[in-house]
Amino acid sequence: MTGTIVYNKEISDGIFEMSLAAKEVAQTAKAGQFVMLYLDKPGLLLPRPISICFTEGDNIILVYKIAGEGTKYMSEMQTNNPIRLMGPLGNGFTVKESVKKAALIGGGIGTPPMVMLQKALNIKTDVYLGFYNKSILTEHFSDSNVYVATETGAEGTKGNVTDLLRERAADYDEMYACGPTAMLAAVAKFASERSIPLQVCLEERMACGLGSCVGCVVPTKDKPKYKKICCEGPVFYSDEVLWDE
Repeated sequence: MTGTIVYNKEISDGIFEMSLAAKEVAQTAKAGQFVMLYLDKPGLLLPRPISICFTEGDNIILVYKIAGEGTKYMSEMQTNNPIRLMGPLGNGFTVKESVKKAALIGGGIGTPPMVMLQKALNIKTDVYLGFYNKSILTEHFSDSNVYVATETGAEGTKGNVTDLLRERAADYDEMYACGPTAMLAAVAKFASERSIPLQVCLEERMACGLGSCVGCVVPTKDKPKYKKICCEGPVFYSDEVLWDE
């Protein structure tokens, strides 16, 4: 399908927010799912997987970081530009009515999926966000308790999200996280020590988004040992994942 760019603006150094009119995706998307964007430029053959931050009417909001030629090209796209996309893709977060006390943990560009998840949970949550120097998207968590950590100490607590978690050591019904693998492994250890169920949204390079290329796998304790992040994830329970491999 083809969507139309409503706006595409820089919200922090090298980080952009794009609103894309894509009614079919907006009406069916769930927190933790993603879209594949096809960039019609010579040399940019493979699509780019981008997590859905949230939906707004018939629009999907995507937040992405310039990490290479493809995302740099995306950042230069203008309002009303058409863009081909496929989605929503993947299995998102499982939202349970039984969860009354929850923690959302986002690391850097892993923060966007937490916005849509917080809306889906529809309860006041504790939100722990970790960044290098400057936070993003905190304004979307106004109904929650928000705790920010930065590596430089420029905002919030100096340190990382696991430092924040250990300071509070709260008892949650469920935890949810998205961010760099090292952060997710540390949060998984924290959750395991307290027997708290943790859902993690994994980040990985993808070529097709449909499971055909088998290029985005994660080692798990189940059979088959390797699962495809694009179609069997990107959300898994943390105790499924082999973090040491």
